[in-house]
Amino acid sequence: MLRTKQLQKFIPKKWRPLIKKIYVKWHNPLSQKEYNELPALKCTIAYNKYGGYCVPESSQHRPAAQKILFRDVYEPKTIEYLIANCGNGDIVHAGTYFGDFLPALAKNAAQGATIWAFEPNIENYECANVTVLINRLHNVVLHNAGLGCEDKNSYVVTSSPSGKALGGLSKIVDNDSPGQKQTVQLMTIDNIISTERNVSVIQLDVEGYEEYALKGGIATIRRCLPIIIVETSPTSELITGEWFRTNILGLGYKQQQKIHGNIVFIPATKR
Repeated sequence: MLRTKQLQKFIPKKWRPLIKKIYVKWHNPLSQKEYNELPALKCTIAYNKYGGYCVPESSQHRPAAQKILFRDVYEPKTIEYLIANCGNGDIVHAGTYFGDFLPALAKNAAQGATIWAFEPNIENYECANVTVLINRLHNVVLHNAGLGCEDKNSYVVTSSPSGKALGGLSKIVDNDSPGQKQTVQLMTIDNIISTERNVSVIQLDVEGYEEYALKGGIATIRRCLPIIIVETSPTSELITGEWFRTNILGLGYKQQQKIHGNIVFIPATKR
């Protein structure tokens, strides 16, 4: 639907969601109730210059989904940085969403390197699996899990208290947090990735759970000294906290730059 830039430019942005709803309803032979009750994965397949994507219908209002639906790239500078700096090692990519980074990372990784991807939201994970299949990505290991400081079960909130899907903003929470939740397995980088693997980059978009994810990978970080990319604000407790200063900055890491909403830390060996 309206997939070319030539057509998009004639439609004001404020009209696009309405046109999309009309289009979907017109093309759907089922009633809305029948459609909503289908157990089938509800998604749209879209493409950009890096490949194809399975975008979950429930969160097509999210910025990353909107970019892909209109053949654009979400966080293009972040992807370009990852491609240019992934080296010969593996990439840890947490907060995979529907896989909007996966085609670019997997197709540009070094020969023999693996993309270790983690997504706790089950719908996002299922869509990311389809994204992997569409692009025939054989170097991606995708887990329906979150990254933490220990292996255990927890919860991921997938929608706001009003019921609106959070999409890529889904996050690990306590059981008493508001919103619709799912149980989820938490894993640690150190337990998933063997000591025989070299990790070049750890990229985290885990909505406030960065410190726990880094704690669970501290042995890997000390062994490999990968580039660390976290989506967080400069005033985040992660960066200003004692644990990060002692265990990450204490290894010689320095902040290199900011890309979109991400902060890049590199070790002394890469400066």
